[in-house]
Amino acid sequence: MSLVKLSASVLAIATAFSTAAAARDNVQVAGSSTVLPYASIVAEAFGENFDFPTPVVESGGSSAGLKRFCEGVGENTIDIANASRRIRDGEIEACAAAGVTDIIEVRIGYDGIVFASDIDGARYAFTPSDWYRALAAEIPGEDGALAANANARWSDVNPDLPDQAILAFIPGTKHGTREVFEEKVILAGCAESGALEAMLAAGMAENDAESKCMAIRTDGVSTDIDGDYTETLARIDANKEGIGVFGLAFYENNTDKLQVATMSGVTPSTETIASGDYPVSRPLYFYVKKAHIGVIPGLKEYAEFFVADEIAGPDGPLAAYGLVSDPELSATQQAVAEEKAMAGSM
Repeated sequence: MSLVKLSASVLAIATAFSTAAAARDNVQVAGSSTVLPYASIVAEAFGENFDFPTPVVESGGSSAGLKRFCEGVGENTIDIANASRRIRDGEIEACAAAGVTDIIEVRIGYDGIVFASDIDGARYAFTPSDWYRALAAEIPGEDGALAANANARWSDVNPDLPDQAILAFIPGTKHGTREVFEEKVILAGCAESGALEAMLAAGMAENDAESKCMAIRTDGVSTDIDGDYTETLARIDANKEGIGVFGLAFYENNTDKLQVATMSGVTPSTETIASGDYPVSRPLYFYVKKAHIGVIPGLKEYAEFFVADEIAGPDGPLAAYGLVSDPELSATQQAVAEEKAMAGSM
């Protein structure tokens, strides 16, 4: 039975690509808005230095990019999905169901999530607990019972913070940055404040308690941004008291417009992320459809070029833009060279 299934799968891939060479000769990429500027830098350099067309790189968010990636194999599907988080088990299963059974995971480096406001506005020094108490839909009251969050000003959350209205612009749910924000800031703040422990002590199941911690209020204090960081920047430009969630690289390329807050006493930078001192950082990835290698011209060459020392290393253009180089980059280079599919996707 397995041989029949394998033959059918191979036949499906061959059929999907029967006219690919004539129909498409450029690499197509979509996904994370955080990875977008890095991928755009690489795509432009690739087009200038190789005898292949410049890859087409689109944004849309990690979840949206991975959804497109998992639509199947063939010329009408993308070759690479960029992501600011790891692919989920459910996404791997969705890929497999559509015939995408060999996925190469490529970690390109690290980035930090930062909290920035208008350059001429008030200065902020945050903790995860501050953000939990500002944005959680429900927080413990004086009696310890959960109640609707009524905090309206940052000084309500923490008297040491500026007396300004809470107005937050956070990544929408289709962005990988949102998941990291919820887990490393909101959930961490829930734990830091003692609220998570109180929920568990009251008999709430751990998963339910964590979900309660990460539920974001919907009363207008927090606004989801479904576009990229340029939209968040525009919102802050129009609302001078607003605070936005950005990737470190975007902030560092807009320091003429934005000032950054500390988190738990640490200022975000490539140095504090590389050292592990800054608490809100994450690895960045892209995922390659192995079935497209050897069929879409330049696909493997693009992946190898992306993680080359000259590009993704500490002295390369991606580091110059703000990427924190991966200390295990050589292992990633080897995995790409060997076309090693990630466990569970085969």
